[in-house]
Amino acid sequence: MPIDPQRIGFRPVEAADLPLLAGWMETPHWRQWWGDPATELGYIREMIEGRDTTEPWLFTLDGREAGYVQVWYVADNRTAEVIAETPWVAEVPSDAVGVDLSIGREEDLSRGIGSAALTAFVALLRARGHQRIVIDPDAENVRACRAYAKAGFRPVAHLAGRTGEALIMEYVDSTWETRP
Repeated sequence: MPIDPQRIGFRPVEAADLPLLAGWMETPHWRQWWGDPATELGYIREMIEGRDTTEPWLFTLDGREAGYVQVWYVADNRTAEVIAETPWVAEVPSDAVGVDLSIGREEDLSRGIGSAALTAFVALLRARGHQRIVIDPDAENVRACRAYAKAGFRPVAHLAGRTGEALIMEYVDSTWETRP
């Protein structure tokens, strides 16, 4: 039975949360898909301190910290450095936001938490006025790709096969038509 997204909560990451994130980042399921924990924590610290426009959040399930999610702004990431590394960013509408999500504890994998958290986070982003929401899992991360599809994300057809290891997916709400 799917997890009701109403059971998911969000709160901004604070400096006091960095040890929790550091512990999660050391686990095998994070190490497989994220970079060096010290480097990644440095990026999150920059976000917390306002030196990066990406917004880091913890999400909870029934009040217990269950994972990490961040939202980044495509327009803010259209730098020469980012586009050299990930050229697809130049092909996503500048008003889009991107999302990255990870489950905190390994024992919480494959329980529907990721789909529920992403569904709830999309609702939060849509309430804030964001209509174009993308996510870019590694195409080999089948578990994540399935979870994102359950939350309403679909591969962006015109980018298929042109994004290296990433599968670019866009949130598709059945009440509106996606644009090319």
